[in-house]
Amino acid sequence: MTRFIFINRYFFPDLSATSQILSDLAFHLASKGKDIHIITSRQRYEDAQARLPSEETIRGVQIHRAESTRFGRGKLIGRGIDYLSFYASVRSKLLELARPGDVVIAKTDPPLLSIIAMSAAKRQGARLINWLQDLYPEVAAQLDVPFVKGPIGRSLKWLRDRSLMFASANIAVGQKMAAKLAATGVAADRVRVIPNWTNDEDIVPVEHATNPLRSSWGLAEKFVVGYSGNLGRAHEFDTVLDAAKKMRGDPQIVFLFIGGGHSFDELARQVKVNGLDGTFRFVPYQDREHLKFSLGVPDVHLLSLRPELEGLIVPSKFYGIAAAGRPILAITAKDGEFTDLIAQHRCGLVVEPGHADELAAALIELSRNERRCVEMGRNARMMLDRDFTRQKEFQRWEELLSTLETH
Repeated sequence: MTRFIFINRYFFPDLSATSQILSDLAFHLASKGKDIHIITSRQRYEDAQARLPSEETIRGVQIHRAESTRFGRGKLIGRGIDYLSFYASVRSKLLELARPGDVVIAKTDPPLLSIIAMSAAKRQGARLINWLQDLYPEVAAQLDVPFVKGPIGRSLKWLRDRSLMFASANIAVGQKMAAKLAATGVAADRVRVIPNWTNDEDIVPVEHATNPLRSSWGLAEKFVVGYSGNLGRAHEFDTVLDAAKKMRGDPQIVFLFIGGGHSFDELARQVKVNGLDGTFRFVPYQDREHLKFSLGVPDVHLLSLRPELEGLIVPSKFYGIAAAGRPILAITAKDGEFTDLIAQHRCGLVVEPGHADELAAALIELSRNERRCVEMGRNARMMLDRDFTRQKEFQRWEELLSTLETH
């Protein structure tokens, strides 16, 4: 039987987005009789000091957790050291575990993991699939990360491109990302688009009146503008902050940020500096069983991506918002990955970064038009049910893996 070895820095019971998506797929494939292994870290996204078991089997999935340093995500240097130590441990685990005929599926946390996976897979006679959640080093270059715009960056890109060419398949999570891959020279038959997903069976629209979090968080009578998940360097919050300043006199509108990330604490600091404490609420990541309630609290959800990162990153929270049946207010490029979908299905609005006046006007209009909000949210869920269900994406993965089992 072909063994499938997935690699990602986080896995169940971690709650980060890449962990949840991988965990969903791994448990599903194991339930279908596939031999599934996971190489991951012993940490959690929100707890670098966690020490999850080094070896265990959960729901038929064999988990191998590699050691790494534990500086955490707070500072770039410490994060870099964590990456390097994880790379070394992953390579060692792969050389120990992989054998001819296995299929190694490398995600992109940490960045450029495909280079390590290619090296070990080639040595062990295994095949490689790159499951690309983002494209590095291009993302780092756009975010002005030190050292990646010169010779080091060019060398990393050359190695990354070699890993793309070596792979039996490269999974892009959006059409614009697939176009970026094609531009690197990857053969068309080695690029597949399989969007990310959400747990659309459990995450369903919840009426405000029956949502316990609306009352317990003191938001029962408010128009809530929500943001859920990681708020990182790729996401822009100045437009939201400036729009909130312009709406300072409207006590009915509240901004609710649920999650964490590099920019989460900085936004909270800016809120305090600007005297907007009464307008913003911040709560941590919610347990997965509570997601349908936390995603159902807002009347409208924000989605943010810096325009220069279009095609390099695809925000998977799009699917969770749609599953919750809420309008999507995307702060991104007018020609972004989701712009056409939002317009086609009339499930939200798009505002370009820096257009705080437009964002404020849109939020004020929506706060006064409950019927329009409900209609856009309903359209979002209908779009998801038609085109982006979890079962449809699972089926695409099963078809891909089956072709590798027969060759």
